[in-house]
This record gives sequence, structure tokens and C-alpha cells, in this order.
Amino acid sequence: MTTRWRTLRDTLNGPQDLGRSPGFWAVFVAVALGLLLYPAAGSSFGLSSLASFLLYVPMALGLGLLWGYGGILSFGQSAFFGIAGYVYGIVAGNLAGTPAGTVIAFAAAIAAAALAASVFGYFLFYGQVSGWIVPLLCLVLTLILATFLGQTAGYQWRVGQVLLGGYNGMTNIPSLQVGPVEFGGTSAALYYLVVIVTLLLYLGLRLFVNSGYGHILVAVRDDPERTRMLGHNVDFIQVQVFALAAALAGLSGVLYASWGNYMNPSNMDLLAATLPVIWTAVGGRRSLLAVLLSTVALRALADSLAVSGSQYAFLAMGALLLATMLFFPAGIIVSVARAWQRPRRMLRRVAREPVQAGEKSEIA
Repeated sequence: MTTRWRTLRDTLNGPQDLGRSPGFWAVFVAVALGLLLYPAAGSSFGLSSLASFLLYVPMALGLGLLWGYGGILSFGQSAFFGIAGYVYGIVAGNLAGTPAGTVIAFAAAIAAAALAASVFGYFLFYGQVSGWIVPLLCLVLTLILATFLGQTAGYQWRVGQVLLGGYNGMTNIPSLQVGPVEFGGTSAALYYLVVIVTLLLYLGLRLFVNSGYGHILVAVRDDPERTRMLGHNVDFIQVQVFALAAALAGLSGVLYASWGNYMNPSNMDLLAATLPVIWTAVGGRRSLLAVLLSTVALRALADSLAVSGSQYAFLAMGALLLATMLFFPAGIIVSVARAWQRPRRMLRRVAREPVQAGEKSEIA
């Protein structure tokens, strides 16, 4: 085994996330293969539904990185989700028929979300805004954008050939297309794209949080003043991770626009701003794996309740959040994992304890 591979393996199995045993990685590979083979047996509706669950994972993982590892709670991820979705629709609509037009729109949308977050984050963190005020300002930003876009009905609200659409939203957004392959809502191509992005993003962020930079980020979360005294630029680090989380929310926004071919202000309203926080908190914000599983599970739960005609999907989300805050403050998945690991850790600790001298003589 080469030194580079050993270093990669050790970083991937670092202490900043759940799941480091060979059994975990065997299950991970099996699930990944199952997802990749699902189109062979699944229906078009099933592919579209599963893709719609997974496309929110980048936004949730970004919030987990920002909140769980960086200590910065944000209700603004849906704002960057919406910014990217609208920018993608505007650029793709105006470049319709242009080779690689949607690819250019894809890059422009994510860059727009990251740039908006960088500017907003600069004033937040270099302005030394108090920690508890940051999520409120992020929520204000989200609601301002949603309100503004809701008032853009009429032909005067257009960018080039694309109408913003007001509360009806922007429609007929072109799906992402690379060469002859179109990543539309019910296509296997979009499903594969979302699955591959989810898997690679999870592994990449796992490497990131277990890297040297990731440990510095956790130090900023735990004790920003001490980290500052050790010579690290805490404000710059916070702006960086804020922009990275926004870029991931933007990635979800672009995938959503390509999947549904529309965007509207409801993607940035109060409910949309709250849902990523619920997904992250219920699973466990300090574990990327918990955030991933919680996001997919809660998206599937909300979808199943909506399909069955129930009007209580979001009440169920609220009840889950309340139960998590009261009984599982670390998150349900993280708390269950810790409870599962605790007896095994105790057994290993007992096995490592040296036998006392008196016990040795008795055994002898």
C-alpha cells in the first residue's frame, strides 16, 4: 500500500464523521452500487422522485459544514438556492440554442451564489456581527429576495428574453445539456448525475473536514478567540466556509431548476428557509453522514405524506425537530450511533487495561 493511499484512507476515516469500520464501508459500497443499478429496474417516476430527494443533499451538506463544523447557523441557504436557480434560468434561457449554453449557465449560477455569499459574509464576519444575529440576518435576506421576486410579474420584469414571472415563477427553464445528453426531470441521465454528485460530494467533504483545514474550522467553532490568537484569520475562514456552503446550496438550486424546469419565490419563503435547518438538526449537524441520511429520509417522508393527501407533512417535521431538541440535542442519528458504539468502546477499554499485580499472582 503506497503512502499516498494510506494517507487518503486515514483522512477519509478521520474522527470528524461517523462510520470508520470496514463494515460501514462495505455497506456504503453496497448502497452506492444499488443506487447506480436502480435504473435497470426502477420506473421513470421512481427515478424522478429519488432524484428530487437527492438533489437537496448538497444544500443540506453545505449547512452541515457551516453549522455543524463551523458553528454558524444560517437560515439563508434557500436564498442561495434561489439565486442560483434564477441565474441559471436567466442565462440558460438567453443562451438557448447556443452550444454549451446550459453548461455556461450552470457555472454562472453557482458562481453567483458563491459571490453573493462572499459579499454578504464579508459584512457579517468582518463586521463582527454577534453569532445569534447572523441567522436572523440570513433569514431577512431570504425573505427580502422572496418578497422582491414575488413582485416581478409583468412583461417589464424580464432579463433579455426571460420573464421573472412573479409569484408564478420562471417557467420553461432549459434542462442542463452536455453534448447530446439532456439531464431532464424523468431521465436516467439526471438521476445518474444527482447520484454521482451526492456520492462524490459526501466523500469530498469527508476528506475536507478531516483535513488540516477542517480541524482549523472546528477550532474556530469551538474557540474562535483562541484560534485567532494562534495566528489564523478567523474572519476569512468564516467567509470562505459561508461561500462554500452557498455554492453547495446553489448546486442544489441548479439541479432543481434542471429537474423541474421552473423556479418560483416559494423556493425562498419562510418554510423553504427552515427545512434545511430541520434536516440538519434532526440527523445531527456534526456528522455529514447523519445529515445526508436525514435529508433523504425526511424528504421521502414529506413526499409520501403529501402523496397520500395528508396536510400534516410539515407539522410532522416540526414535531421531529421539537423531539430532537428535547431528547436528542446531538441529532437522532448521531445519538443512536453513539449509543450503539458506547458498549463496544467500554469493552475495548476494559481489554486494554493492564492486569493489576495482585490479579497476576492469583492467575499464576
